[in-house]
This record gives sequence, structure tokens and C-alpha cells, in this order.
Amino acid sequence: MQVTAALCHTLTQITFDSLPDEVIEVAKRIILDGIAVAVAGARERGPTIAAEHVKSQSGKASATVIGHGFRTSPVLAAYANGISMHVLDYEPMWSPPTHATSPTLPAVLALAQERQISGQEIISAFVKGCELQGHIRLASHQYAPGEFTVHPPSSVGLMGSAAASAHILGLSQEQLQHALGITASRAGGLMANVGTMAKATHCGWAAMSGLDAALLASRGFTGNATIFEAPNGYVEHFFGRQFNHDELLRVGHSYRMVDPGFVIKLFPCQYGTHFGILAGLDLHKQISNPDQITSVHIISPRMPYVDRPAPKSGLNGKFSFQYTVAAALLDGSVTIPTFSDGRCTQPDIAALLSRTTLTQDETIPGVLEEMWVEVVVELQDGQRLSARCDGPQGFWGLPPLQRAEHLVKIRDCLGVGLDAERTEQCIQLVETLETLQSGEIAQLMALIG
Repeated sequence: MQVTAALCHTLTQITFDSLPDEVIEVAKRIILDGIAVAVAGARERGPTIAAEHVKSQSGKASATVIGHGFRTSPVLAAYANGISMHVLDYEPMWSPPTHATSPTLPAVLALAQERQISGQEIISAFVKGCELQGHIRLASHQYAPGEFTVHPPSSVGLMGSAAASAHILGLSQEQLQHALGITASRAGGLMANVGTMAKATHCGWAAMSGLDAALLASRGFTGNATIFEAPNGYVEHFFGRQFNHDELLRVGHSYRMVDPGFVIKLFPCQYGTHFGILAGLDLHKQISNPDQITSVHIISPRMPYVDRPAPKSGLNGKFSFQYTVAAALLDGSVTIPTFSDGRCTQPDIAALLSRTTLTQDETIPGVLEEMWVEVVVELQDGQRLSARCDGPQGFWGLPPLQRAEHLVKIRDCLGVGLDAERTEQCIQLVETLETLQSGEIAQLMALIG
């Protein structure tokens, strides 16, 4: 069965004019979210180190490194910007779980800037990259975190980057097959690095690797052109026999960007912790003085990598049920500064964490759409309060986040690096992206640079 050939044939046939209007609108919304999150993330320590590293490697100055005031080669810019876009763990969530934006959008923006393409082609490339990732994740049948062999963006993100880059480069079906074969050999990011600076490099590397593979293929470089069905190939190594090729080949026939769609993150941390945060925020409203809390008990699905009773850094705290609930109970909000090293190590947090326990209940489903988290608090007067969250705002099956609500997050993130006037200019440009020509794309990149 020539799966890779059939997949690449479909991908090369997708054009802007073939995209449903709803897909275009979703793509613009997710692109705006990704840019805003990257602007905010660029100020973090990890991306700052990465930008300094990239600058030291030089490269032709044709693509903007977001938030750092210089240009480099598209490949290196995609790497640095992918790290910035993922470091806050704030980009949209997808089902089955992956982060599709940070491995794809940095490659698209970097190559688009160099090749001076239109907003319509940016949208088309981004959709292709996201859709390929979404259908790989669906076909993998790896739905719960405990089933992941590697961090998902590191195994599917670079394939999306290659497909998106191939669109901008105008690769043929055969060249795209080779690009996917090349980049498949670079896949894999260890889950052990979750909670460290290295995690964000999984997405930066994916963006960089897929773009680099497409550039190589454009010059005639080859890889295995049957990488999805090949023995010892991509599917066999990462997903095994449960992989469903028919679901993969639905790319272009159904759009994961609208069904089930993305969920916009409202807190800059691992998505499962959002359930506990919302339960904690509900309880915060009922507790006049958090000093009266004598114990906190969290009940969650089995997610071992989110069981971190005493995180030592803000990055580590993003993957801690205990820390995120404690912050919600104490502060009544969970924002970007919540995950600074300074907040993570303050005495009130440490004291409450020492009184917090977590039960990861095997009977609670680990699939995002079916999971729930409960937080139980006991007070000094003996009062016992509890709150349960079955799904954050905008969650699948719940009313979507409205534009005005989303723009609160967008303005907050863009405001980390831009003044109010430039923030509104950025929003306006992305919301009309399909009308923009190359000169206006350059204006957008200058704003966020």
C-alpha cells in the first residue's frame, strides 16, 4: 500500500481556494495565538539563551528572530522562534494531545519572510502542517499521556513543518515524500525533559528540522519515499500496529482544525493542570483567608509526569498538579508570572505544598475529553470544601471561547513585548491575513521582531 505517495498527493493538491472558510478563520485565530505566545515567551530565560546561541552561529539575515531584534537564516529563526512559542506551554491544545502550532508556524513565518509570499499562502502552508499532525495523532491511537512513547510534538511536529515548508517551496509530490523521509529520521524528544528548558527545544527542533528537510529535498536530496509504510520506518518505530493508515489518509477530506478543533489555553501550563486550577480558583472565592487551609487533597487521572509535589523552578511548576492548585488557592489567578522561579520558591507556596496530597486515580479516564479533577480543602474550623472541574472554558463539547475573550489573552501576551499601538497593529494584520501581500507580511514581522 503506497500510503506515503497517496498522502503526499493529497497534500500537494490542497490550495487556499480549496480551504473551507471555517478552516481559514480557525487558522488565523491560531496563528495570532501562536505569535502572541511567542512574543511573550521570547523574554523567558531559555529562549534568550537560544537566541544568543543562534546569533553566534550567524547565517544570512533573512528571517526575524521574534523579540530579539535581529535576523538570521530561516532554519535558525524557525528553531529559536519555536522555542519561544512553546516555552510558556501556552499555545493551543489539540486532541489527541499535541502542540501543532510551535513546530509549524515558526517554519512558515521564517520561510514566508524570506520568499516574500502572501498571507493566503501562509494560511495554506500552516493548515497543511497542522492537518498532517492532527491526522497522524488520530491515526496513532495514542490518546492518553501514559501512552506516549515520546513528547508528541517531537514525533509529529517536524512532519507538519516539512509539509508546510514544502508548500511554500512548491515541492512536487515526490520531493515532499523525500522531505518526510528525511525528517522522520530526526524525530523523537524524551518525556524525561518535561519541566526543563529542553522541552521547548522539541518544538524548535521540529520547526527547524522539517524546514531543513524540505530545503534539502528541493535540491534533490533524498530520503525513504515510503516512510509511513516502510519496515523499520516512521510508523513502525513510533506507533506500532495500532496505527490506522485510513485515518491518516483523511487529510484534506476532513479538517481536524474544525473537528474537533483547537482549545485555546487560558493558563500557561500543562493542560491537565487547568482542571485543578479551575477547581482551585472556585475554592479561592469561598475562602476568605488562605492561611486557614490545613490540608489540600487533589484527585486526578493517572498522569505521572504531572505529579511534582515540590517543583524547584517555574518551568517545573508548569507540570505540577500540586503547584498549580496551590497558586490558584493562594493568588486567585494563574498567569505568566505564576511560573517565575521567584514565585515558585516563596514561603507561602512551600507551606501550602507541604500540606497538599495528590491521588492519581486509575479509574478516572486519562483521555482529555473524559477526565476530571477534584480538589478538597479542609480549614482550621473543620469546614471541608470541594470543587470539581470536568472541562475548562472552550473545552471540546462546551461553548467555544469568543473572540473578545481570546483577545484578552492575546493583548496580555503581546503586551510583554509591544506597546498598545503595536499590539493592535499586530492583531489587525493577522486578523486580515488572507488579504496581505509580502510587504505587509514584512511589516508584521518587523512589529514582532
